Amino acid sequence: MIKNQESFNLSPYMAIYDLVVPKDNMLRQINELVDFSFIMEELKTKYCLDNGRNAIPPIRMFKYLLLKAIYEVSDVDLVERSQYDMSFKYFLDMAPEEPVINPSSLTKFRRQRLQDIKLLDLLISKTVEIALEKQIITSKTIIVDATHTYSRYQNQSPKEYLQNKAKKVRKTVYSFDESIKEKLPPKPTNKETSDELAYCEKLVAVIEREPQLLHLPAVKERINELKESIEDVQHQSCFSSDPDAKVGYKSEDSPFHGYKTHLAMSDERIITSAVITSGEQPDGCYLKDLVEKSKTYGMEVDTIIGDTAYSGKHNLIYTKNEDIKLVSKLHPVITNGQTNRIPGFEFNKDADTYACPAGHLATKKLKKVREMHSNKNTQLKYYFDVEKCKVCSFKEGCYKEGAKTKTYSVTIKSNEHLEQEAFQNSEKFQLLSKERYKIEAKNSELKNRHGLKKANSSGLFGMELQAATTIFAVNLKRILKLMNEK
Repeated sequence: MIKNQESFNLSPYMAIYDLVVPKDNMLRQINELVDFSFIMEELKTKYCLDNGRNAIPPIRMFKYLLLKAIYEVSDVDLVERSQYDMSFKYFLDMAPEEPVINPSSLTKFRRQRLQDIKLLDLLISKTVEIALEKQIITSKTIIVDATHTYSRYQNQSPKEYLQNKAKKVRKTVYSFDESIKEKLPPKPTNKETSDELAYCEKLVAVIEREPQLLHLPAVKERINELKESIEDVQHQSCFSSDPDAKVGYKSEDSPFHGYKTHLAMSDERIITSAVITSGEQPDGCYLKDLVEKSKTYGMEVDTIIGDTAYSGKHNLIYTKNEDIKLVSKLHPVITNGQTNRIPGFEFNKDADTYACPAGHLATKKLKKVREMHSNKNTQLKYYFDVEKCKVCSFKEGCYKEGAKTKTYSVTIKSNEHLEQEAFQNSEKFQLLSKERYKIEAKNSELKNRHGLKKANSSGLFGMELQAATTIFAVNLKRILKLMNEK
């Protein structure tokens, strides 16, 4: 239960804060800058107002998460520091002598109170509102980019996945009967998934012939898990404990397993919108979403600065219709290409090749140049790994059973996008494009100083929550810095 009205802290020790928390303390300044009552308004439906024991105030719980994002500490270390750091207690609206929460309360708050409230949009819109009110944001330019975040859990190949499951089976069986080792099949010595698959099937068969083991609940559970894994390997090409995380690419030879945070930032380095996706999603597809969200939060946009990933034809058409200048260099593939129109194939700017609907990159590319007098255009043909296609969950309508190759063709038109090309060669374009470094620095700040480099939980919701509190903290720090410089 939460109280319907705020209570006043009547502790006789409150004057201590005036002595130990100076006026220029960042947490004091944040408390004075932000009216956190919007958190209460958003979360009050998640609590009962007239039944049960009093809950820890939602605003205080949210501030704990904000402190975690600002100082990049664990839940346990955060609560421990809150016991003795007076600036923390002041920020949390606690009396100096008041006890802190149990760290497990933060986990419950995240899981039970923050579901279905679109926290990412809520927090960004609040900081943009403050920045506009304080006249921090005066430009009409946004810079767009995407930054990657590693999953908390490692991605596994089918062979590694089966090995781990088989290892758990053996460990459980040995705890009840070590003599079974003599009956188990020898482990495979090569790197082929098919051999590991055959070994697991033999392992299951041997244990199922031992009724004294199979009747044990722990053994039966592990065997059933291994059977499911054998079935899964027939239809999947990679496995992870984080089902929402996917494989993306920082470059052709640098894959990562995790998520992407697509960002729009004002020229004053205030993040004005964000979209969280799995790692395989292309950057350019989210330009419109970022712009529309920024506008919804009160930002005026007449110029967009981005890398080549945002110069797709759909983005050129959108920005032209909105009377927005798009400062994004053309790429001959993603801007001029006419494809064979199989849906779901997207150009991956970082890897400089196409990715299929499942996120797998093409393994090679061939360029077919037409004869000089031919009326046909140059064509690029991308080749994909057929072994992955055979077990892909997206193969229906994409891969023909039994085919020895899987290709995707793109026709290059050299006479398209003349208007954007003319703008690209202008002095104004060259001058504006130099401002893109600002968002690279912002990405570095988010990842290296505030923990966005690696997800601290699994699932897309956990990633959105982490990004929301991190961006909120970073925006507030930037607003305070610009206010203090005035």
